[in-house]
Amino acid sequence: MKFGETFREYQLKEQEGLKDKCSYVEYKRLKKVLKSCRSCKPLQDVCDDEREAANQHICQCQSCPLCDETFFSELMKEASDIIGCFSSRVRHLLHLHISSGMQRYLLQLRKCFRNDQQAMVEEGKMLIDYAAMNAIAIRKILKKYDKVHSSENGKNFRSKLQSEHIELLQSPWLIELGAFCLNLNGSDDRELHEISGQFSCDLNAMPPVMKMPLPDSRNLDYDLTCAICLDTVFNPYALTCGHLFCKSCACSAASVLIFQGLKNASQEAKCPICREAGVYTKAVHMLELDLLVKRSS
Repeated sequence: MKFGETFREYQLKEQEGLKDKCSYVEYKRLKKVLKSCRSCKPLQDVCDDEREAANQHICQCQSCPLCDETFFSELMKEASDIIGCFSSRVRHLLHLHISSGMQRYLLQLRKCFRNDQQAMVEEGKMLIDYAAMNAIAIRKILKKYDKVHSSENGKNFRSKLQSEHIELLQSPWLIELGAFCLNLNGSDDRELHEISGQFSCDLNAMPPVMKMPLPDSRNLDYDLTCAICLDTVFNPYALTCGHLFCKSCACSAASVLIFQGLKNASQEAKCPICREAGVYTKAVHMLELDLLVKRSS
């Protein structure tokens, strides 16, 4: 089955869960944009050679203004909406799992009247599939763009998504979701083992790593090493650029005291790895990952 059909079936399957509230890659429509590109003239010469005949509709130009304007602007908007929806839903889910003070007391009291655990499991499953399927759709449509135009514009656009921090598979919230799934593994519930089985983590490996399998038989590896102390991240924070550090190491690199926190770092403070400035103000405290590391220790 072609990916377009698989993606369509996935959307129909999940329409009652996420579709009403979340965006999706318009995979089928974007493929039509490529097919209807007026600037790309199919090769007119009919050749007896079967290989050339099969490639007669491949454009040989390096740049296409119509596709560049319509295709990339639409895909950028969709990618932004998807990462925003995904981050928001994961934050809400993790808030139900990890809370403190009065909120924790109220949630524990709520459990006496309502069991949210099953709903959390189902939400986690849907969010994992949502991230994986949309990420694969973006990668495949960009690969198709490069094939049609014999260019590397699609590859360059994917690099742009990464530089603007809207590449879904690099989101720290996906790492948090993976840690959340693994933290549920302590239960005897078969449903919880099923969701945690979508991730694996080996903190004793060199380097310590979390793995996530994708539907297209690829694996994502997340290195859980702090690039400053070269040890497994402890009390981890993810900067806006996506790099993980221990809180103490990140504070030291930003010249702020630990009790002040990363939000007090100046706008000029740079990531110790990529040297990007302004990445401290919206740093994500990786509570689920911190809990996973502490339990493993």
